[in-house]
Amino acid sequence: MNDLPQTEARNPRTDSLDRLPTGELVEVLAREQSQAVAAVVAAGPTIAQAVDEIAMRLASGGTLHYVGAGSSGRIAFLDASEMPPTFGTDPSLVCAHIAGGRDALTRAIEGAEDDGDAGEREMHGHVQAGDAVIGLSASGGAAFVVRALLAARETGAWTLGVTSNSGTDLCAAADLTIELNTGPEPVAGSTRLKAGTAQKVLLNTLSTATMVKLDKVYDNLMVDVVATNKKLRKRALRLVMQLVSIDEKAATKLLEAGDGRVKVAVLMGRAALTAQEARALLESRGGSLRRALHQP
Repeated sequence: MNDLPQTEARNPRTDSLDRLPTGELVEVLAREQSQAVAAVVAAGPTIAQAVDEIAMRLASGGTLHYVGAGSSGRIAFLDASEMPPTFGTDPSLVCAHIAGGRDALTRAIEGAEDDGDAGEREMHGHVQAGDAVIGLSASGGAAFVVRALLAARETGAWTLGVTSNSGTDLCAAADLTIELNTGPEPVAGSTRLKAGTAQKVLLNTLSTATMVKLDKVYDNLMVDVVATNKKLRKRALRLVMQLVSIDEKAATKLLEAGDGRVKVAVLMGRAALTAQEARALLESRGGSLRRALHQP
């Protein structure tokens, strides 16, 4: 079986896994994960190309869609759900689609990844020209994902395929493909391990870089954070204190006047503006705190 994809092959480094003492077992499994990170680092130039393509479309009003089946779909939902609280995005800016629907987030849906018709239907009414669609399939052969990308391309959307195998149907379906060389899994065929870890690291990298390009970050600070709980309210307060160089009491007043928006509060404090003036300046600079602070 020389044509066996790497995600299905046996890993010689984890032979006799079931006979290892617990300490060695944990060490081996954890060490294998390092290959997932290395695979993402190696794909850096292609990821950068994808970031520029996606950021350009989102800046023009497009939407980013993730499509996956099984573990890939669950990882996609995790990343998409973290965009609004972290970067203050509208929940519709980054959307996730999983084979079998939302029930598949918590349980396996038999045959869902093989339903190509469902993948095609999922794109209709959701994806438009000017959007970007990322299809995730460790094997590269999940029909739901492949057909979804083909349907998305037909609408005029830009598509990216993410897989851990080369020469797959997913590679052929996408405008651009990222092949993550994660090698054979510690448990043969269990792509929730290294391939899944690589997908999580890749989406973390890609979505964060995209949000940086969209001016959601100032230096390395989360200035579009939505303060929906005690921890995040404290974070917003610290940001204003740091960026304006004021004490907690003054920062609290600025945040209250700015409706909890860090960028507005910072502009009020740094440029001696009213909340209305700060919001107008921020809007005129496309939401960029850096341009609002440093451009005439």
